[in-house]
Amino acid sequence: MSQFSTAPLLKTKMVTIRDIVCNGECRHKSDEECAHRTSLVYPYRGVFMRHVGRNDTVAEANQVLFFNTGQGYRISHPIEGGDACIDLAIDDSMLEELTPKEQAQPGPPFSFRRQRRRIDPRAQALVALLRHGLSRNVAETLEAEILALTLVRRSLGERTSHAAGASAGRQKLVDRAKLVLSSDLARRWTLSEIATEVGVSPVYLTQVFQQVEATPLYRYQLRLRLARALDLLGQYEDLTALGLDLGFSSHSHFSASFKQSFGQTPAARHSCGGSKSPGRSLKISTAPMPSSMIL
Repeated sequence: MSQFSTAPLLKTKMVTIRDIVCNGECRHKSDEECAHRTSLVYPYRGVFMRHVGRNDTVAEANQVLFFNTGQGYRISHPIEGGDACIDLAIDDSMLEELTPKEQAQPGPPFSFRRQRRRIDPRAQALVALLRHGLSRNVAETLEAEILALTLVRRSLGERTSHAAGASAGRQKLVDRAKLVLSSDLARRWTLSEIATEVGVSPVYLTQVFQQVEATPLYRYQLRLRLARALDLLGQYEDLTALGLDLGFSSHSHFSASFKQSFGQTPAARHSCGGSKSPGRSLKISTAPMPSSMIL
């Protein structure tokens, strides 16, 4: 059985945010668990699989998963290393107001139709912004609540997120490719190597992945690496080493990719995020990108 820890980051009348870390020892499906309230779960490190009936979902940093009240699920860890996630719960009436009608199930209690959506880099930056600011106690409650609402809105927006639409067979194929990429983020995979691992031709893999995720396979891998960089940035003094450790060809490649996605170079983000001075606002001390680009 996997062991996990839960750290409360914020609890107000409107928003509850928790940081959940699991060691991933449960490689096979866990015993069934039940969600006690509807929440949005944002993986930011590692990977796991969530099983709801016959529906399997790969949970990694490019996704937000929806856990509905009373819904049974199981968890497994096909890849070693465990995982870490932000669990964000919002008052149901407010969540209903934020959610486009076509994404919600009809009737009370409020619940989502789909199991997950792919989020964009701005949403990933908001996850890091909330987590670092709240864990360091530099985030004011009002600011954190507004950023949480912004994150939810962005995670559900038709222009800022994507809901996969494909047959179960094609979705499973794409999920296998995601697990291959997640098994070694730093490896410079070739298309033929991934296709061989998945068991299809390279041409078919690229076509199906693009259809299901609405983004090329190489870009999906890039965003996984950059999300990992957001998580690791404060642990590296040498940012060139961080980029190389994540599979980038050079510091300039890493820096340019990071800035294109998050609006700031890793060096600028590092100099802001490394500060632990009390009294500084969340935007100054931990923002991975200018607030004007997030909101």
